[in-house]
Amino acid sequence: MNSLVQQLSLAGVDDDTANHLSREIDNVLARENFEAAWSRVSREILNPDMSFDIHQAAFNYVYKGWEEEPPKPVWIPTEAEIARTNAYQFISGLGLSDFPSLHAWSSSNSKEFWEKTTEVLGIQFSQSYVDLYTSKDVENPDWFSGGMLNIADSCFNRDKNDLAITCQSEHGSIERWTFEELQSLSNRVAQGLRDRNLEVGDAVAVDMVMTAEAVAIYLGAVLAGCAVVSIPDSLAPDEIEKRLKISKAKVMFTQDVLLRAGKELPLYEKILKANPASVVVLPAGNEIVVSLEDGHQPWEDFLSDKEDFQSVQCDPMDHINILFSSGTTGDPKAIPWNHTTPIKCASDGYFHHDIHHGDVVAWPTNLGWMMGPWLIFAAFLNKASIALYYGAPLGREFGEFVRDADVNMLGVVPSMVKHWRNSGALKGIDWTGINNFSSTGESSNADDMFWLMAKAGYKPVIEYCGGTEIGGGYLSGSMLQAAAPSFFTSPAMGLDLHIMDEEGRETDQGEVFISGLSLGLSVELLNQNHHKVYFEDTPKAGNQKLRRHGDEIEITKSGFYRTHGRVDDTMNLGGIKVSSIEIERTLNALDEVAETAAIAVSDRSGGPSRLVVYMVLNSEASVNLEEAKKTMQKLISEKLNPLFKIHDVVIIESLPRTASNKVMRRVLRKMFPDTSSAQ
Repeated sequence: MNSLVQQLSLAGVDDDTANHLSREIDNVLARENFEAAWSRVSREILNPDMSFDIHQAAFNYVYKGWEEEPPKPVWIPTEAEIARTNAYQFISGLGLSDFPSLHAWSSSNSKEFWEKTTEVLGIQFSQSYVDLYTSKDVENPDWFSGGMLNIADSCFNRDKNDLAITCQSEHGSIERWTFEELQSLSNRVAQGLRDRNLEVGDAVAVDMVMTAEAVAIYLGAVLAGCAVVSIPDSLAPDEIEKRLKISKAKVMFTQDVLLRAGKELPLYEKILKANPASVVVLPAGNEIVVSLEDGHQPWEDFLSDKEDFQSVQCDPMDHINILFSSGTTGDPKAIPWNHTTPIKCASDGYFHHDIHHGDVVAWPTNLGWMMGPWLIFAAFLNKASIALYYGAPLGREFGEFVRDADVNMLGVVPSMVKHWRNSGALKGIDWTGINNFSSTGESSNADDMFWLMAKAGYKPVIEYCGGTEIGGGYLSGSMLQAAAPSFFTSPAMGLDLHIMDEEGRETDQGEVFISGLSLGLSVELLNQNHHKVYFEDTPKAGNQKLRRHGDEIEITKSGFYRTHGRVDDTMNLGGIKVSSIEIERTLNALDEVAETAAIAVSDRSGGPSRLVVYMVLNSEASVNLEEAKKTMQKLISEKLNPLFKIHDVVIIESLPRTASNKVMRRVLRKMFPDTSSAQ
């Protein structure tokens, strides 16, 4: 009995089937090398209905004897698949050879790259620009100088009957909106803002589920020349109030309640505690189920009857969106997006995610996080549509929605994939219509992503790492390169990366810095010094000024990239960035606590970060650890975000510190035991 038959037998496969599969795979191995053999086995012999144990056993058997450095590719594109990609068409037009050569060209010829990309995407200008940028200073480029546009116009540059949005509420039926319907509602929103005397540049906050109406509110505000203020619906009132004050929002759009698993969770009630200036309330169901305070307006009363609106033409650098990202201070960084940022979103969608005209793109998110606006622009500017599910994307109903909405590209958060795999919620649901996945927000687990690829009949997961201040990604993958779970294959188009050690020298693993003039990179912060945050005291690459990002990146000998989290003390919990200081400041208010240190940990197999709190007690204080954990969790949920879950609390006599009295959280991360063997 050979090793594969043994493994298949352990996976519960009967002897006849195990021997048959083994013979088929051996026949392929006799003719092909490792990657070609696995590509054929995964496409022609295995199928999504087989146990994942069978897929893993076959994979390990095919790659037995592989002597190259990991990782081992799970998906290898065929020549036909490569030829169908957007990037291949772009490469062919330039006379280049492959994706790495396209990336090298894009970063060294940024002006020509962005001009061609803008042309390919069909971005509409009401007044042609004189120059793509007027400054070669990477800190202060003036993009499309002399031009005028409203980026929302390019989103509606479609046949009026084209599909715009496919949507479904929990336990509801699928609805489909055309671009004519979406534009009509967006125009009514824009005119409604005008009727409320909002002016160009005024801020409009949105705190609600990402529904078709939320998309219309977003685009309507942009059409009116306003700036959308992105607020996640999970935030506590104190955090909402901070964002309203920083942005000076004139009006807020929200829902009466959140509908989750048949329950009504208060949203408008929470919004009131944040002291908004004015509120427009949408019903989560058929009608508003709460009483509105004086001066607050129901959605139907706010909407204008006028379905036509002439978009406000703006300077390309005018704000369209104010998003927030935690730094190392108590207040979140307020990052403005302008009319050029969406071109970066769409560029990543075009080159890395291979979004085509007529595709359906889904990414469970909302407008409070950058992936909400990213989804709108990456889809619409590539002439695709979006699919929105209004409930939690964890159960079987979401899986059926993805299938029934004919989703071609599905974005995921790694913890979501882990839940699908462990719960069996997607068993029997056909996802083979998906062309690719993309994963962002957390470090992913390789086995979970392998499972996801197999679930769709072997489609790649495009790992995607970036940030709000980038307008998309700086590190990703593509449909032209082999995909290995949890690894990246290329810097994003239009920019380049430099991995530096603590002495400012290029290295294979260290802090990543960004170089080049790229659309999407922020040029200002509303409440902090942009130069200090991103450029002060950064190393140089030759004569190039480098931009700080803060992630630790490794590049393998085989050319794959792997992320290792933040080099500073900002952590990523559930896809949300938060600083250690914010968590510690909240927990240090407890009477029995002298001080705390918050760190994020993950096991060696990868996967989402988990929050661990080290606690120094006040003298003579004693606590029950489980009760302390519950108290801390309640405080974090109320003051910061209920999505931040404490994994463990550790009592320690004193925190390790530097000579300048800074807490050494890296030491604490090393102290915390790896738990991979227990997973």
